[in-house]
Amino acid sequence: MHIRPFQLSDEAAVVDLWQRCDLTRPWNDPHKDIQRKLQVQPELFLVGEIDGKLVASAMAGYEGHRGWVNYLAVCPEQRQQGLARQLMAYIEEQLLALGCPKLSLQVRDTNAAALAFYERLGYKVDASVSLGKRLIADD
Repeated sequence: MHIRPFQLSDEAAVVDLWQRCDLTRPWNDPHKDIQRKLQVQPELFLVGEIDGKLVASAMAGYEGHRGWVNYLAVCPEQRQQGLARQLMAYIEEQLLALGCPKLSLQVRDTNAAALAFYERLGYKVDASVSLGKRLIADD
């Protein structure tokens, strides 16, 4: 898989991938999320291609304290081939190069497959509670 930064021409394919992977929610407009990411560390908005076809994506970032990963997605037909593992290794390498000491991510507690995947990569459940407050409504 070839990993590269997102390009504007990828938007429709990325949103379609996120929808097929059940990552979108009514309260998060994926197009707005893309536009927001392009304003902050756009080089860490990554896509993976095989034979020119977009098959994976992830939004990563580092704010000086810890790194984050959002929207990690692999085309359902391309799963179980190590693509998500490859993308996460690339992200970890990029964040480490920035001096990032810790990488965090959030997984819905109902997504057992994703939780198991991250555990296999060495991620552990942190003893913390994720809180959120919507500052800008997407609806």
